[in-house]
Amino acid sequence: MSAASTRSRTPDRLCAEAVDLARAAAEEAAAPGVVGEHSGMVSEGDRVVTHFFECKELGYRGWRWAVTVARASRAKVVTLDEVVLLPGPDAVLAPEWVPWSERLRPGDLGPGDLLPTDAEDLRLEPGYTGAEEPPPNSAVAAVSADMAELAEAEDADVTEGTPAHLASAPTRGSIAAVAEELGMRRARVLSRYGLHVAADRWEEAFGAKTPMAQAAPAACVSCGFLVPIGGSLGQAFGVCANEFSPADGRVVSLAYGCGGHSEAAVMPKPPQPAPPVIDETRVDPFPLRPAPDSGSVPPAPDEASAELGHS
Repeated sequence: MSAASTRSRTPDRLCAEAVDLARAAAEEAAAPGVVGEHSGMVSEGDRVVTHFFECKELGYRGWRWAVTVARASRAKVVTLDEVVLLPGPDAVLAPEWVPWSERLRPGDLGPGDLLPTDAEDLRLEPGYTGAEEPPPNSAVAAVSADMAELAEAEDADVTEGTPAHLASAPTRGSIAAVAEELGMRRARVLSRYGLHVAADRWEEAFGAKTPMAQAAPAACVSCGFLVPIGGSLGQAFGVCANEFSPADGRVVSLAYGCGGHSEAAVMPKPPQPAPPVIDETRVDPFPLRPAPDSGSVPPAPDEASAELGHS
């Protein structure tokens, strides 16, 4: 057993009594009025003791001023070792540091911000091999050879590098030129993992299991406001173009739906008013005397009753 392991952990008496020395050192290192009561001590070794004082500094709840004092062997004088501010058992600590790539959330990217992409990002894969030397038996190889001979004959310079690093159009007949003609000039494209991650994210935001889709009268697949998208994702997603929909301008699942479906309710034509029973727009003639041949009154025997029209 080593000598260090046999040392006593009992605090040295003179070091333990040096509370005033430790407080003076703490007050000298700290701002005035922030050193609180003596909260304990601990033996760090033979004739080495650390005294703790409460910290009253704002924002440092639970922290303690730790002052370490020591005494040389056979010495009567206690000397100061160090003064530090340490967190206590219930101290308020800063959260554990997290790399920016893990702290970043959707919506954090602002104007002028740059978001570098890891070269080994699982969401991406090479858009094409980038090899400028095609197989010897391919048709492109013959074209490339002819272009190389032509460039040598005309003392021309052939641009080197992948399409992602080219400032102008690549040499015709090269792999880069063929890739550009086929719409594959992008150095990297979405991998299967990247496609699945994007699909899961869009399905969670605007998918069939959302409350809006559960209460919708029909799905987006039959909506006239759905704009189809290309690629493999177009088999399950589209873009909403209804300005009154909560998903306007968003990628939505074909199984999503909302109350703004184009066929949810067709507005009926306004009903035509019924013809009036009494036409007040024209005047009907109403004779004061009934016609003698109408049969409503018998012929009057005298002229007076005939004039009055009595029946």
